[in-house]
Amino acid sequence: MARPKPDQFLLALLIFCISTSLCFCHGMSWQVFQEDDGMSWLNEEDNEVDIVQTRHDPSRSCNFESGKWVYDQSYPLYDSNCPYLSTAVTCQKNGRPDSDYEKWRWQPQGCSIPRFDALKFLGKMRRKRIMLVGDSIMRNQWESLVCLVQGVIPTGHKKVTYNGPSMAFHSLDFETSIEFTWAPLLVELKKEAGNKRILHLDLIEENARYWRNVDVLVFDSAHWWTHSDQWSSWDYYMEKQTLFQSMNPMVAYQKGLTTWARWIDLNLDPRKTRVIFRSMSPRHNRENGWKCYNQRQPLAFSSHQHVPESFVVLKEVLRKMSFPVYLQDITAMSALRRDGHPSVYRRAISQQARQHPSGFSSDCSHWCLPGVPDIWNEMLSALLQSWFVLLLLYHIDVKWIMLFLKPVVLSLHAISIEPS
Repeated sequence: MARPKPDQFLLALLIFCISTSLCFCHGMSWQVFQEDDGMSWLNEEDNEVDIVQTRHDPSRSCNFESGKWVYDQSYPLYDSNCPYLSTAVTCQKNGRPDSDYEKWRWQPQGCSIPRFDALKFLGKMRRKRIMLVGDSIMRNQWESLVCLVQGVIPTGHKKVTYNGPSMAFHSLDFETSIEFTWAPLLVELKKEAGNKRILHLDLIEENARYWRNVDVLVFDSAHWWTHSDQWSSWDYYMEKQTLFQSMNPMVAYQKGLTTWARWIDLNLDPRKTRVIFRSMSPRHNRENGWKCYNQRQPLAFSSHQHVPESFVVLKEVLRKMSFPVYLQDITAMSALRRDGHPSVYRRAISQQARQHPSGFSSDCSHWCLPGVPDIWNEMLSALLQSWFVLLLLYHIDVKWIMLFLKPVVLSLHAISIEPS
């Protein structure tokens, strides 16, 4: 049998060493991170929905969705003069007489969510794009995130750009963009012949083309699917060229989400893009939208632990995906905050008009800012920090392995070329 050439032997040895070291070191760093933090993003061996805070041993992990609202005088983290806020969410400017709704933070059981640090957030998002995709409540969250970071950026070093259904806040020094893209149903809604509004349950590319080359994608989609027929945004459903005049809303939602999931699985690389799906923001619209009017503090607990059907459908779709998606569950915690909605203060209201508010519509779906979405974004920042720590550990592993192997390989190569 022919003996392998020295170069072939060295190459095989090098590959073996790198493979073994990567497996050992990367596995070790992963284990250390899980033990220290309990919020790791990925577990390749787990095929369940990627709900980080509930996957590990509850005695060691941080369960974000279980906790209580704590009054904290150091909040809010910005004020309602932030220039990027829509008029409909600037409740203080619009005449809301109380401000305590701005001062509550979420305290998970057994741990704390790190206070939002704008410079740290921009630092870890340097040269990256984060995009929030969804409806007007996702726009609500986008405005919150922009206001959380914009205060540390000097005037002239930030700007907002627009591109079709997308808008982007840019931090020029950090080369970071925080973007929002309007796609409340994720799949395509089109006006066709006869002005018929058709919801295409199996088409998505018109919307999805804006999601490419983004580092972090945050999605939500539920509210529009649950609108009553009176407020529905479409006249017909279509799937595989078949038109349907009616369909169970949750069946339609499942079909639309499956189209979204298929696109994510086929078009994104989990080594380059992180995907988060934020659960449905609760509405307090009972009593014709007056359930949230004049509420001044959070509920201490929920009188009924109702799990929305849309949440069950979402979890089932995510469970079948090959791409690891993090499910950020904000539904139960936000359900306690009926005090956080604009109600009649979605527009400027005079002192006199406050005495007779019944003539105004009451918004119990969106959120006053500063307010509840700021806490969602503190959670988001903590999740992203977890991901970047893992990424850093991986690159440190590779760097040190190569540094260690270089002199060994050079020595072996020198020995191999010595005359016998």
